[in-house]
Amino acid sequence: MPFDHERLDVYPLALDFLVVASDIVEHLPRGRGHLADQLSRAATSIVLDIAEGAGKFSKPDKRRDYLTAVGSATAVSRDPRRLRSPRAHHA
Repeated sequence: MPFDHERLDVYPLALDFLVVASDIVEHLPRGRGHLADQLSRAATSIVLDIAEGAGKFSKPDKRRDYLTAVGSATAVSRDPRRLRSPRAHHA
């Protein structure tokens, strides 16, 4: 019997993104360690918050966890140019 989060359409997408984020982290240039950490934590948070929200019973609790996942996704997507090089985000 699957867990509640495994029934959500968004959960496999979040897992796919976690794989993509891990690949990006592995290929970041030197000096981007702080961004690697931020990306890894945010990608993991998206997956975990979706799963946690699916396991909650009250709508406010579910909403809080799902909004946290959305916040992490937004943080990761806000400026991907920063991942390339220290000067890229100034271009």
